[in-house]
Amino acid sequence: MAIPLSTGDSGDALIAGESAVHSAKRETLEPGRALVVTDFAPPSIGAGERLIRLAYRLGVPASTLSSPFSKPAKPRLLATVPTPLVGERAAGVALRAGHFLVHGVKAPIAQMDFAPTARLTPPFERVVHGFSWMRDLAVSAPREQCTATAERVMDAWLDANEKPGKNAPWHVENVGHRLMNWLVHAPLILSGSDSDNRLRIIEAMAGTARWLDRNVTKAPDRMGEVAGWCAIVAAGLLMPEGRPRRLFGEAGLIRSLGELVADDGGTLSRSPLAQMDAIALLIDLSSCYRAIDRDPPEALDTMLNLLVPPLLTLVHSDGSLSSWQGAGAIRADRIAALIDASTVRARPLKNVRQWGYQRIAKNKTTLIFDAAPPPLARNARSGCASTLAFELCSQGQRIVVNCGGAAFAGGQVPARIEQGLRATAAHSTLTLDDANSTAVHINGKLGAGVSEVEVDRKTMKVDQGLATRIEASHDGYAARFGLTHRRMLIMREDGSELRGEDLLVPVGKKGKRGKIGFAIRFHIGPGIELGLSEDKKGAGLALPDGTYWQFRLASGDDGGDLSIEESMWVDGGGRPQPIQQLVIQGMTSRGGGRFSWLLKKMG
Repeated sequence: MAIPLSTGDSGDALIAGESAVHSAKRETLEPGRALVVTDFAPPSIGAGERLIRLAYRLGVPASTLSSPFSKPAKPRLLATVPTPLVGERAAGVALRAGHFLVHGVKAPIAQMDFAPTARLTPPFERVVHGFSWMRDLAVSAPREQCTATAERVMDAWLDANEKPGKNAPWHVENVGHRLMNWLVHAPLILSGSDSDNRLRIIEAMAGTARWLDRNVTKAPDRMGEVAGWCAIVAAGLLMPEGRPRRLFGEAGLIRSLGELVADDGGTLSRSPLAQMDAIALLIDLSSCYRAIDRDPPEALDTMLNLLVPPLLTLVHSDGSLSSWQGAGAIRADRIAALIDASTVRARPLKNVRQWGYQRIAKNKTTLIFDAAPPPLARNARSGCASTLAFELCSQGQRIVVNCGGAAFAGGQVPARIEQGLRATAAHSTLTLDDANSTAVHINGKLGAGVSEVEVDRKTMKVDQGLATRIEASHDGYAARFGLTHRRMLIMREDGSELRGEDLLVPVGKKGKRGKIGFAIRFHIGPGIELGLSEDKKGAGLALPDGTYWQFRLASGDDGGDLSIEESMWVDGGGRPQPIQQLVIQGMTSRGGGRFSWLLKKMG
């Protein structure tokens, strides 16, 4: 059991006595901008190819542009695509046993309704209609043992979707992923002996590519559009008379990538899942180029090199992903496999300015801090009101976490709690009056709230040592309560101590009268046992590896007692895990407040 802390004064004067060695200029961050058109231009082409691209965009058939005096070529594939990306073997094995396995939930193939009118949860929609299951199946066994399952699902889906329609099967993003998976994993569905069935599948590929040509710009956000453009380019590379489509697709893809990604390489959704999705799409597309002995456009390699470092910024010392904007704690092996497949060799960024995540890594201890406004509503995917939340991991053990997992709702995470997982209270930060710092709407969107975040990062001297200090503030509570939230985090160079201070600062010259309820939450990682001190000002944390940490409030601050409450954490497989949280809560003056705390490794 965790041993309660003594009631000594070790938490007093937590922030006193430091001096700055180096100071970064304080800057105000607003929602990031996309890369401008000049940042990523389509491949340089001649006047003739520009004319072909224009004509194809206007609807002139590819056969007319490629071979005007010949019969249109029969649909076929020009190459087999070896991709370095691998899927989830467990999900592939489940498929061969007759079940879809999505975030731990099994659904029999025989009972799956593939029709556009079927009501599937979002995770199942992505797997079933995006055909991401093909990657899982491909890694589960030799091809000859997988083709029967692949053909069974393919035939059932085509029977239920004979013509383009509406709803989930014909959302641009699902269509883009579906066509890309058909092309990359074509041997799984084209190795059978039935020539009529092979022709049916290839004609479905050609028809899907034509549909995307006309509808790709109707995607509700840039991530969906990028998926559609990638599939268009892949079809242009791998199907006959594809040159006009490839030229058309490359121009659209480069433009959409520029509008998807901020100038530091982070997607405008601020979602690590979207970041991983974009990287995976470009890896598969690059494999399509190389399958026909053609080099990808330089802009695609440049974009991959931009996308990988921000993702690494959100990776903890245990190699797995931290939980932001709906993501769960994706396993280390999945992250490593994706980075290896990208062939990008890069280090994590300490300060991803527009994407907004600050990282401190010292002695196998990592601190990841959300120091930017949330994504704009048009970019948000499972958008979370997480501004000024942080996660802490030491020696591979997560100590402070966010609940995460909103994007997995509909699997083992109940759909009814999806909005709760996106709330400010589901993150390790401060809330006022049980309100979100940014309004959380349905369908993953966000409303009014945080619009600006000021950030300052310094290296400090602390007790004859060095530490990194990050100070940030947001205006999410300014309009409603007349207060801004400012958080200061100071981590020692050896990673053994994290000091924090949360301040509520009046917006005007005079603060409002009266009091308001506040809560500062620290969701504690799985497997950690907590014990509360008698004075309710401290707690002990006993970690599974045998190490022991202490949490302590500073005396003389503006009130609030410490308590232990139940919480939930969603792991990388989409499975909810029961955890606990430390909560500092009480009433504080509307004229402002100050709350200091210390988290320290003992022994």
